[in-house]
Amino acid sequence: MDNETLQAWVEKISIESFGRPFLHRATFNSRLRSTGGRYFTRSHDIEINPGQLESFGREETEKIIKHELCHYHLHLMKRGYQHRDADFKRLLAQVGGSRFCSALPGQTKRTQPYRYKLICRSCGMEYLRKRKVDPAKYACGKCRGKLFIKMLDIVLEP
Repeated sequence: MDNETLQAWVEKISIESFGRPFLHRATFNSRLRSTGGRYFTRSHDIEINPGQLESFGREETEKIIKHELCHYHLHLMKRGYQHRDADFKRLLAQVGGSRFCSALPGQTKRTQPYRYKLICRSCGMEYLRKRKVDPAKYACGKCRGKLFIKMLDIVLEP
């Protein structure tokens, strides 16, 4: 499917589900990784992840388009268009859009392993951290003792 076909599809969904025309651009963006689509508040354009269409088909992609059209129409009507707003939640349920999209195959959430360990000098309590912190700014939550940081097998003294 190309961008022109997507544009026509979004316009059709907008008229059928919302009773309002979609007057801006809808395009595919293959660089989207963690989301099925996005709506731009400044340009009012919509981008859709083509991987969602390839992996999950037209039905799931249509739910993503409805989700983005909820943002679009509510924003233009100057009503609550953000995920947390009651107007958005109500309209999304009414048109049958999806709240979340499915994760693409092979794209599981990447989590960093813990790289740093803060250790209390007094009681030996350990705190795992992904990012480096200044141990002089913190104290042990158990005994209020001083902390030192250990990275992998290297001990870094404050």
